[in-house]
Amino acid sequence: MKSFLFGCFKSQLPLKTPKKKIRDSTKNSGGSGFQRLSLSEFSSTPGSPLSLSANDISNSLLGSNLHIFTLQELQKITNNFSSSNFLGEGGFGAVHKGFIDDKMKPGLKAQPIAVKRLDLEGLQGHREWLAEVILLGQLRHPNLVKLIGYCCEDEHRVLVYEYMPRGSLENHLFRKYGAALPWGARMKIALGAAKGLAFLHDSEKPVIYRDFKTSNILLDADYTTKLSDFGLAKDGPEGDETHVSTRVMGTHGYAAPEYVMTGHLTAMSDVYSFGVVLLEILTGRRAVDKSRGPREHNLVEWARPQLNNPRKLDYIIDPRLDGQYSSKGAQKIAALAYQCLSHHPKPRPSMSNVVKILESLQNFNDMPIAPFVYIVPVETVKKELEKKEPEQKKENKDENRQTQRQNGQRHRIRTPRAKTGTVYTESNVRTHLKSRLSPDQKENQNKENQIKDESI
Repeated sequence: MKSFLFGCFKSQLPLKTPKKKIRDSTKNSGGSGFQRLSLSEFSSTPGSPLSLSANDISNSLLGSNLHIFTLQELQKITNNFSSSNFLGEGGFGAVHKGFIDDKMKPGLKAQPIAVKRLDLEGLQGHREWLAEVILLGQLRHPNLVKLIGYCCEDEHRVLVYEYMPRGSLENHLFRKYGAALPWGARMKIALGAAKGLAFLHDSEKPVIYRDFKTSNILLDADYTTKLSDFGLAKDGPEGDETHVSTRVMGTHGYAAPEYVMTGHLTAMSDVYSFGVVLLEILTGRRAVDKSRGPREHNLVEWARPQLNNPRKLDYIIDPRLDGQYSSKGAQKIAALAYQCLSHHPKPRPSMSNVVKILESLQNFNDMPIAPFVYIVPVETVKKELEKKEPEQKKENKDENRQTQRQNGQRHRIRTPRAKTGTVYTESNVRTHLKSRLSPDQKENQNKENQIKDESI
């Protein structure tokens, strides 16, 4: 394939511009019948110092509805790329949030946007920027991020996208705090990503993504999946070709083993990467995580042998789901991931078949019912406490009195109080005691008293 050219100055020689008009690919989401212009058609002779200018790109992508922005406009939109508008950063460069009003560009409605600015010292360059403009300038699909426009001014390379309020799947799947991503949302995201890849693979001129991973899967407000970052995308093999030979690029942990070893790129390379992401969705673990034990550094090596064992499946599923997932669905997902992660490309399913399998897993009815928890509003709780407070105090007071009584009876013996001023003589004491004796005891006592009197 012809190489891309660097720089963005006006070509001095006439550029061979395709005369085909871009058709709206949303009318044919499956890709059949859509005549996409290949990436190689936008390059001049290999080794030539010439390249495409902004006008060249615009003329070549007639009908693409892309808007050309000036750097000054983008600075205004993003508040001069303010840190307060910063969204994130990748291999391409920093991404900032901005807002376009309905007066800036004719035909462009007011909306929030994401502005991705190329880092001249970063891992990617003009080649990747141009590939993204060409590809997303032609392709439209519900599961591909929408490119609104671009800037090619001096050395500045900027891309303007629709804004995705939920960010990337990576941020939701691996966050340390907050609620876990629900099972239903995970299944919806997986299906949307599969549809996006199937659309690329099934086009009349196939596209191989080559960098499919969780950080490149963006989420709309309702968890609609949008694939992004197509800088490493390549035209797939056509005709009798079985693969595309290219240098190995991508992200460690996601690349297919045969591609890493030989540099032979096919659609099955994307299927393997999809299997890795599917495994991340199932387990809640990263593809490569050095913070775990040595045997668990590589997710595929650790998890794949356990995917076909239902007893071990519960062990590897994301514990943050707390059992709130479909058992049947999890087994199906595990079996699908096992196929996608085959060491050889031939046993792997096509993305079209993956879509069919995932569609059948969307609404499983064997989800366990979680305990119902009703959260009472704070104001209601305060009112109820205020009502019960006097009654509670009275109850506590009565309980304290009862406790004191019980404790007093247990530890203290009450004795009758003596009447003040009463004097007991010996005769009085004898009379009192005598009254309490039995008849026999009284008779014996009288005899004793008589003996005492006689002796006296």
